[in-house]
Amino acid sequence: MNEVVCARIRLRPGSLPLVREWAAHIAEHKEEALQTLSNEDVQIETVFLESIENDADYLIYYMRSPSLKKAEEIAAKSLDAIDQYHKNFKQMTWAKVSTLELLVDLDRTNS
Repeated sequence: MNEVVCARIRLRPGSLPLVREWAAHIAEHKEEALQTLSNEDVQIETVFLESIENDADYLIYYMRSPSLKKAEEIAAKSLDAIDQYHKNFKQMTWAKVSTLELLVDLDRTNS
């Protein structure tokens, strides 16, 4: 059985250009990013941008893995360039992380 997590990450004011730069960097280094996910045994990692008028910008982060804890531990120890880039990005742009409540998870791959 896989574990899933979805988080809402409030971005620091003015960080939207860095967010777009990060997304472009990940897209340009897709194979390296996919290899990192494979190392962490993460099956899916999806990120959406939510902009709320007169409020703030948020990332909506969805991940699926057999063990989210193991994935976090591997990512924390990684010295891969793409992981270092991502860690730096998080420090510069993330203000607050809130985990969303899972209500329904329909997964045909585990049937």
